Amino acid sequence: MAANSKKLFEKAKTLFPGGVNSPVRAYKSVKSNPPFISSGKGSVIKDVEGKSYIDYVLSWGPLLLGHAHPKVVQAVCKAAAKGMSFGAPTPLENELALAVQRYYPSMEKMRFVNSGTEATFSAIRVARAAAGRDKILKFSGCYHGHADYLLVSAGSGVSTLGLPDSPGVPADFTRHTLVAPYNDLAAVEKIFSEFKGQVAAVILEPVVGNMGFVPPVEGFLSGLRELCTRESAVLIFDEVMTGFRVAKGGAQSLFKIKPDMTCLGKVIGGGMPLGAYGGKREIMDLIAPQGPVYQAGTLSGNPVAVTAGLTTLQVMEKEKSFEKAAAYCTKLVHGLREIIAETGVPARANGIGTMFGMFFTAQEVHTYEDAKTSDLNRFVSYFHSMLKSGIYLAPSQFEAGFVSSAHTAADLIKTLEAARNALKR
Repeated sequence: MAANSKKLFEKAKTLFPGGVNSPVRAYKSVKSNPPFISSGKGSVIKDVEGKSYIDYVLSWGPLLLGHAHPKVVQAVCKAAAKGMSFGAPTPLENELALAVQRYYPSMEKMRFVNSGTEATFSAIRVARAAAGRDKILKFSGCYHGHADYLLVSAGSGVSTLGLPDSPGVPADFTRHTLVAPYNDLAAVEKIFSEFKGQVAAVILEPVVGNMGFVPPVEGFLSGLRELCTRESAVLIFDEVMTGFRVAKGGAQSLFKIKPDMTCLGKVIGGGMPLGAYGGKREIMDLIAPQGPVYQAGTLSGNPVAVTAGLTTLQVMEKEKSFEKAAAYCTKLVHGLREIIAETGVPARANGIGTMFGMFFTAQEVHTYEDAKTSDLNRFVSYFHSMLKSGIYLAPSQFEAGFVSSAHTAADLIKTLEAARNALKR
């Protein structure tokens, strides 16, 4: 009997909470059930019923080269044949670290981990040790993984002590987490003043991809850099999503801001579980075995994931993959803006590099509160119209989209035609 997404999801719900192994996959926010994906090649994925979709999720960002790039697949198979994991150093780790440093010179030393979440909570641990303080400052709408003390959103005031955003997280775990609105430098200054000498680190997505796609306003990132320097706080750029996406050197190269620490993931794993955190030598030398801050991982830097990431970066450079994807993304955003103007729908489309997003609101979006003015019912209608037309977008208004070097001119024409039809409804 042929596979069926609906039946597979019903079975999955008896095996996994909500039927999925990561919440957004459940399609709950778009009031539907997810298609089960069977394969992907280039810019296209297929579900178990054989329907094809042009993919703008790309496994939530890592697939800059598209699905199953032959050189990456070949390299991964070759690496796996030599051994999946050793729990010991390999030459490949040095190669990937050097490749990353060429694009992120601020990462004077780094440590490979297995996910973005692991990268961010490890970086914060080291930053707290370096600063000798406990409090951290994050921004509403910025997601940094599911560590307990990071599952906090904004309170009623700009310097509200964080309250847990999830059951199972004790309030004591978040009492040192401060929250400010993204793009609001005055709010950050107020927090530093209110908690003078207590803030160990500021962590943010320098371009936000987890409340939709929201760039920084002019002066925001440079202002944070100046504040952190003045207040002896560690500035952490979470570039898990923006790394090799808004620019090859991430937001820090695009906006010419040097953070004290950087977290990476997604692209450096080439579609496999891999992340990294790094920064100033004196900060990173606090990590065991060189220093007293403990962090470990058996599969960190395993040869298969490292090979996938290293090959992705090598192909990216040789085939000018970033440039191809960025050119496509520019045309996509320009086309969406033209359609919005034609149809008169209150919406905003934006993009930088190979990332993009669209909100169904007439106002500019600079903060999480702005993002929440988006018409969610309109988004749900748009999403399903696009999906029916074979365009695979993230099933949430508050997620960014991604473009790969595998996307074609024909993909662009089909995508914009589908968007035009969706917005006319």
